[in-house]
Amino acid sequence: MLDCAALDQLARSRGPQRSRPGRVHAALRGALNADAQVIVPAAVLAELYRGSTHDQAVDACLGRNGQIAVADTTRQLARQIGHLLAHANCDSAHHVDAAVVATALASGGGLILTGDPGDLKALAAGQPRIRVEGL
Repeated sequence: MLDCAALDQLARSRGPQRSRPGRVHAALRGALNADAQVIVPAAVLAELYRGSTHDQAVDACLGRNGQIAVADTTRQLARQIGHLLAHANCDSAHHVDAAVVATALASGGGLILTGDPGDLKALAAGQPRIRVEGL
């Protein structure tokens, strides 16, 4: 599972605002070698789309990495997001973080790579199937 910072790092590893490939690329390779699913919630894309140049970088990244699935927000997932926010006593400013955790839960659990491990760990508290690791 990739959050905004993880997908952004992957997208910026090519193009005019290059970042170093690093941990996200290694995790992506490891997931693919293990035949594991790599998922990005649609809410993450909404947070990253900010204009033509960056939109193009994100879309190019998803095109290069066709094995990354984009998970839509269904009514059931929206309910789970709301429940996670309520349980963690968070407001809607943490909606995208909660969407990442809820999508991971809906997928059966797994590893979440994030630039914000504190918030995601709080939202995933009590969920043994979820592991949160910072970039």
